[in-house]
Amino acid sequence: MGVLIKNGTIVTALDEMRGDILCRDGTIVDIGREISGNGEDEVVDASGHCVFPGGLDPHVHMALPFMGTVSTDDFEKGGTAAIAGGTTSFIDFVIPNRGDDPMEALAAWHEKAKNAVTDYSFHMSVTWWGEKSEEWLARCVREKGITSIKVFMAYRGAIGVDDTELVRALTAAAKLGVIVTVHAEHGEMVVELQNKFFEAGRVEPKYHALSRPSPVEGEATNRVLMLAELTGATVYIVHMTCAEAVKALAEARERGQLAYGETCPQYLLLDDRVYEKPDFEGAAYVMSPPIRPLGHQEPLWAGLQSGILQVVGTDHCPFNQNGQKDMGRDDFRKIPNGAAGIQDRLSLLWHHGVRAGRIDRHRFVDLTSTRAAKIFHLYPRKGSISVGADADLVVWDPEGTRTISAKTHLHGNDRSIFEGFEVKGIPSTVLVNGRIAYRDGDLEVEPGSGRFLERRVPE
Repeated sequence: MGVLIKNGTIVTALDEMRGDILCRDGTIVDIGREISGNGEDEVVDASGHCVFPGGLDPHVHMALPFMGTVSTDDFEKGGTAAIAGGTTSFIDFVIPNRGDDPMEALAAWHEKAKNAVTDYSFHMSVTWWGEKSEEWLARCVREKGITSIKVFMAYRGAIGVDDTELVRALTAAAKLGVIVTVHAEHGEMVVELQNKFFEAGRVEPKYHALSRPSPVEGEATNRVLMLAELTGATVYIVHMTCAEAVKALAEARERGQLAYGETCPQYLLLDDRVYEKPDFEGAAYVMSPPIRPLGHQEPLWAGLQSGILQVVGTDHCPFNQNGQKDMGRDDFRKIPNGAAGIQDRLSLLWHHGVRAGRIDRHRFVDLTSTRAAKIFHLYPRKGSISVGADADLVVWDPEGTRTISAKTHLHGNDRSIFEGFEVKGIPSTVLVNGRIAYRDGDLEVEPGSGRFLERRVPE
């Protein structure tokens, strides 16, 4: 038995049509008008609704050990929240500790993913550079199905790399033809400012943001783009937050450099006044890079509109306010960095992007699914509605509404950084590998059904 979606407006990154989609054995087998199926297919009436490729989030951290604790969502819980929001696959990050064997870390991440309810892949983080590092990266590419790496220019002394290690990683990536995803902040300056504030008795959450001002991100973005150009590497700047970083990427692309940029809903929709919330509530918004002052949001929107930025991810990495974030009540440097967002990404971008007239629905599909699938070598299996593609599909109700709240979200933490946001545009039905996993608020997920997506560098 398959699933037949009838009478929907099928929307892709390029075009749209009114029609039907027939899914069998986890793949799309027919697209057209008046498809009848075989009488045993489960029919989903999509009249008045759009049908999109399932969302692909290329930036999540499930069950991440970080800053003395572990993020609350694992591959089952985070994947369930993703499905409820219309995201049907994601890419997580394998993050070895400094000095650890990346192959052992990869095995540990595969173990963590055994309860996955959606398909997933990995970026391999380079947290240090040694004599075997290039060999390890080559194994990731040729044997392990991983075609992207991650470098952190922040988190000095932990998972961050120095410039010598960064250059070596970029050089190796260029040889292997893999993409380097980059957390761009000047790590040394961050530590200097953190210590300055703390030693002056300034310990509240707002000093997290003040210790990581936008020039710190702008400088690091400029620097890694320059190094990438000189080494021949292709870089993808993650979670871009500020005008300086967008300007750096725009100038690189104007020079003809192949480089990509990603932002997240929190940087498009929030500003740094959130850190002034009383009773330590500002800690819920502590993430790196931090949420910026007013004036940085519109350059990000313009970047999405113009194509300077190609992807909207989430950096989904939730922690509880009580029992985790409050470890830093007397020292902002100890507040675990991260927040939840995978359930909310599509609705927030639809409401504040499509409905607000900032982007059209084709750009919406591109930003939430298709472009990431192309950049990270998953297209057309993911990110497309085409015969032979995986049947990851979202039937979207453009008039459906939801009020975002920690009281009702499926994320595993006790705060929502979008608490009280009302959105119009929500999933009504979500197919994961051809099976209805979500319909009108009801979930039917299968722990362990998610598959690891092996990727290959194109010939």
